[in-house]
Amino acid sequence: MTSELRIAADPRLHVCVVCTGNICRSPIGEQVLRRALQEAGLDDQVRVSSAGTGDWHVGAGAHRGSVRVLAEAGYPTEHTARQLTRADLAEIDLVLAADRDHRALVKRMLSEPERDKVRLLRDFDPDADGDEVPDPYYGPHQGFVEVLTMTQAAVPGVIAEIRRLLAEQDR
Repeated sequence: MTSELRIAADPRLHVCVVCTGNICRSPIGEQVLRRALQEAGLDDQVRVSSAGTGDWHVGAGAHRGSVRVLAEAGYPTEHTARQLTRADLAEIDLVLAADRDHRALVKRMLSEPERDKVRLLRDFDPDADGDEVPDPYYGPHQGFVEVLTMTQAAVPGVIAEIRRLLAEQDR
């Protein structure tokens, strides 16, 4: 898709949160970031989506653990899983990967100059004790709580990066 068509379709900065199947970590990331953008007054300038690197859960809702933790924290829970494609990447300005494998896979889908737009979500948490958001899929509810906590801790840094990207666009 050409940039002219993209601008006509949706001129907002596009941020996509990526995990494996788009049912655990990335739906949590999408909802937390969406709320933070609303609170920062940036939701009219930025759109948020999420996707998975695999197709196992395409069309499904979020994992019941993600739904539960989002609901308990007062976030929306509606979600439909999808798989990330090269066409999607042409329209995405910042990819927030849950772990190193996701980051590597997405970078392989892009040409060299575009790879800088792929970052680890936890890169934006200066106090993070690691760089990955662990997959809670097979674990207890506490794993989903930890994913939410890690995501919330990274979001202020993500908002700062979004502000930087928006300022760059305005130049």
